[in-house]
Amino acid sequence: MTLMLGIDTGGTYTDAVLIRDEAYVEATAKSLTTREDLSLGVSRAVGNVLRGAGTAASAVDMVSLSTTLATNALVEGKGGRVCLIFIGFGEKDLDRQGLVEALKGDPHIAISGGHNHTGSEKEPLDLKKLTDALADQIGISGYAVASLFATRNPAHEVAARDLIREATGKPVSCSHELSAKLGGPKRAMTAVLNARLIGMIDQLIGSTERYLNKLGIAAPLMVVRGDGALISSDQAREKPIETILSGPAASIVGARWMTDKADAMVSDIGGTTTDIAVLKGGHPVIDPDGARVGGLRTMVEAVAVKTFGLGGDSEVHFNRDGLAGGLTLGPRRVMPVSLLAVDYGDMVHRALDRSLKEPRSEEFAGRFIARLPGSAEGLQDRDQRVLLRLEDGPKPMAEIIQTRLDLGSLSRLSERGLVLPAGITPSDASHVLGRLDAWDAAAAEKAMQVFMRLRTGSGEQVAPNAEALAQRIIDKLTDQTATYLLQTGFSEDGLTAEAEMFAQHFLTRAGLRHHRGAVALDSGLNMPLIGLGASAGSYYPAVGELLSCETELPENAHVANAIGAVVGQITMRALGKCEAAGEGAFRVFFEDGPKMFADRDDALGALRDAMSSQARQGAVDAGAGDIQLRLEEEIEEAEIEGQKTFVAASITAVATGRPRIAHG
Repeated sequence: MTLMLGIDTGGTYTDAVLIRDEAYVEATAKSLTTREDLSLGVSRAVGNVLRGAGTAASAVDMVSLSTTLATNALVEGKGGRVCLIFIGFGEKDLDRQGLVEALKGDPHIAISGGHNHTGSEKEPLDLKKLTDALADQIGISGYAVASLFATRNPAHEVAARDLIREATGKPVSCSHELSAKLGGPKRAMTAVLNARLIGMIDQLIGSTERYLNKLGIAAPLMVVRGDGALISSDQAREKPIETILSGPAASIVGARWMTDKADAMVSDIGGTTTDIAVLKGGHPVIDPDGARVGGLRTMVEAVAVKTFGLGGDSEVHFNRDGLAGGLTLGPRRVMPVSLLAVDYGDMVHRALDRSLKEPRSEEFAGRFIARLPGSAEGLQDRDQRVLLRLEDGPKPMAEIIQTRLDLGSLSRLSERGLVLPAGITPSDASHVLGRLDAWDAAAAEKAMQVFMRLRTGSGEQVAPNAEALAQRIIDKLTDQTATYLLQTGFSEDGLTAEAEMFAQHFLTRAGLRHHRGAVALDSGLNMPLIGLGASAGSYYPAVGELLSCETELPENAHVANAIGAVVGQITMRALGKCEAAGEGAFRVFFEDGPKMFADRDDALGALRDAMSSQARQGAVDAGAGDIQLRLEEEIEEAEIEGQKTFVAASITAVATGRPRIAHG
């Protein structure tokens, strides 16, 4: 019997799952994610799942982790201070591909060097200038090195890397090690982001490994990559950028394993966001342009996932424009009132009871502010004063806001992650409707009663009672989810630029209602929908009905990411290029630079061997066993005077295998 432990650290919860013999879910567990120290949430979830299965830690044969840490850090602009070594580029190149935005004011050192498109040296590498400049750098946690045409010849990046490591002892990220594609500034930006993430990913992996070892789990730790494949913890430490979108990728792999669907749209609803991706032919669709995170397009291969600010904890907004008024959800996450009341019930119920005694609800009624851990260093005086009002615990928002200027302070404090608003959410609505019974349903009911008394432009209440308001919120979530799924579907059909417009077009909306007049209109999804997330069972049956599609809600949808973390395969790719260099001359670009061949078949054979060896070794280093290898080739030819002439070739070697089990 083999026992595999999957762990996922999400924005709200950390999940753990035990799978026996790669076929059966033995036990699942959830624990609140501890943002101040992610290893605490991991330890609680793992401890709970082992106790739930009645299994000794020493029986675990394999462990794998998916994490949103890298994604969240890039979105929130967090990470270490880095320095970019920019070799052979001009200063204008800094303005391309989001490189200045990625640096966020961190330093860069521009030195001469680099190569041309043939791999020949453009200028000698100025190592003396690099040595002198390094002495002036203070507070740098890691270095990124990018050289002109390094994918054609990485010699200058390698030389700079070796010098920096010897001089500083700091980690160095080389652009050619992160992508084999051309596009220097974009590769440089990817290297900068990788360098920024190294410290925090190393801390998460290190603390997790120490906890597992303390428990007596001897199995090596694997980590989910952004394309859903597994890599070793050492590889994740070296290339943490590859773990961006790790969570969504794991959920898609988990969906495939739980449902055995080869083609489907996968929608994973969490507390903050909904992630939507497509399964095609049993594999997640990969974004051909590289993963986009925090507005930056990287060169990292990752699932083509669309993330929308809609979840169970999305803030409910009341739009007073017009006579009828309206509700919208998100994109900001707030703490559900019913959850806040679990730990602060007396305060929450007193405030809500007080609001309900008033003849009508005031602007901030039913809303609260909670203090989060974090440093208040560098705050403005006003922001400091507002924060001090929360020293002894959460309070009603009306007690925190003393002037309208305090609203600006709260906004800034929220952006810094120092406070979290609380208000009604779809999770509260689910409590009121009896779909969820996890927190304080009575607090949710009172909060709905407070909110429903807000007035529309015509002077009417938002809703006649709490149940009607709760149903209206759930209906809005259903409608917004369906819109996002349609938007993803239109993009999949090649209408990316118009996807949002088509998803909201009145003809599409009429088709959802199966309009029948002189014209018959129908619209919906033409593929199955797999709903994932702890609240999927509450929301997605109505979504599937609206979209007229087959809907599947797997039994363990609430821990899909943790399942995907442990059932995936190790996959390593190596991409190489060969090009014609004149009559009877062929240039092949290898890891250590270009080499010339007089025969095309010899050149392609050498490239196949090199890429196969590189991919296989990567899979071995990642801990794969029973490795399978396949080659993907693209030959580019031109027709000259009726004869086909070789121009270039790309060869990709793909090595796959399951992780080796610790105890056999």
